[in-house]
Amino acid sequence: MGRANLITAMLRREFQYYLDNQSELVKKYNGRVLVIVGERVVGDYDDFDQALSKSIEKKYEVGTFLVQECAPGDEAYTQTFHSRVIFA
Repeated sequence: MGRANLITAMLRREFQYYLDNQSELVKKYNGRVLVIVGERVVGDYDDFDQALSKSIEKKYEVGTFLVQECAPGDEAYTQTFHSRVIFA
């Protein structure tokens, strides 16, 4: 399994946690950007950049946490982003 596929598989659990608990999370964090590790919210922030930088400061390794906008419906997680990052 390549590194990109491994990271995707690792974050599947975090994303499933978000989906399974979305309605409760929206009640508490609507409009915030969540950082999820395993099946736990470890931070909520104003925007994606803040969530990412604060998570790295807290020593979470990139690829081991999910950064997810918290909003009702599926608009917050149906966007596709492309990157030029190449995993070796």
